[in-house]
Amino acid sequence: MNTVRAGLALAAAALAPALLVATPAFAATPPGTPLASKAVASDADNAAAIARILANPASGKAVKREANKALNGTPANRTAFLATGYAKAQDEDNSVAIFRILADPASGKAVKREANKALNGTPANRTAFLKTGRRLAQAEDDRVAVARILARPGISDALRAAANKAIDGTPEELRYFITIGQYQV
Repeated sequence: MNTVRAGLALAAAALAPALLVATPAFAATPPGTPLASKAVASDADNAAAIARILANPASGKAVKREANKALNGTPANRTAFLATGYAKAQDEDNSVAIFRILADPASGKAVKREANKALNGTPANRTAFLKTGRRLAQAEDDRVAVARILARPGISDALRAAANKAIDGTPEELRYFITIGQYQV
């Protein structure tokens, strides 16, 4: 039986790059979405799906840990991982990422506020924070920082013009101004 599992694992690992290109990425499935609903028909298909998850560089430690347990376990373990375990492990990785953001001294008030909301919310809240919420909260913090620059007495006309342009810009333009642009003016 162990040789069958080893053979399956080797086949899945060998096919993973081709399968990643040929099929939709399971990693793009939002946490909470049962992967079993993707009509995974056999244990070999389940093993291949788990191999794709393991091959994804975006998979975090908890996802890799649980995927390896499932891959080395029984067919029922693989089915359970794809049905619910993957989403739970992804949520654990998301929570760890948010805790790291909170521990970063550079995180501003809005980022910390939104991170705490996400941690106290649902798995979907945590996913949304990491995908878009952090960026928007960072933009809020950056706008406050630009407003502080504009409120300083005696700033140069060039810095004032650049700050006014940045404050009306995109989140990326704000971030650039705060981290680099203000020092170039």
